[in-house]
Amino acid sequence: GLWASSYLTLSKGVPADTAAAFAGLFYLGITVGRGFCGFVTLRFNDTQMIRLGQTLIAVGIALLLLPGSAALPVGLVVIGLGCAPIYPCIIHETPANFGKNLSMAMTGIQMAAAYVGVTLLSPFFGVLAQNITMQLYPWALLAMLVLMFILSEQLHKKTAARRAGKV
Repeated sequence: GLWASSYLTLSKGVPADTAAAFAGLFYLGITVGRGFCGFVTLRFNDTQMIRLGQTLIAVGIALLLLPGSAALPVGLVVIGLGCAPIYPCIIHETPANFGKNLSMAMTGIQMAAAYVGVTLLSPFFGVLAQNITMQLYPWALLAMLVLMFILSEQLHKKTAARRAGKV
């Protein structure tokens, strides 16, 4: 979200004031998505919600990569909607993945990792964008999405028995 307006201005030629408004749509997507997810979780489990979020993020990134600027605001909203369920569902499924006795410690590690990621990834991308190109923005998002998908699927595969109540 922090680099969205810069990407829109520098790579897509969107005027700065419009780009700032479009970037705000990402955060609107997260906010609306969190409220909506409260109802959706009545039908889907945490793993399904995480996968749904990842799918929406992929769709949003694809919209950012389309030529022109018509799909950009929709892409940012869809990415925000996709981000909405992921962190809460990861935290919610922690006891099922790691056991109740480790859940507090693991939640602390997850929260610390989230804060470190927020602190370091944005400046790291800024260095990449400054030294290479701002056009890397959707590709950097895609790389992080692929990494998140691989790691979450590995975790779910390794903890499937525990989540099913077999361990």
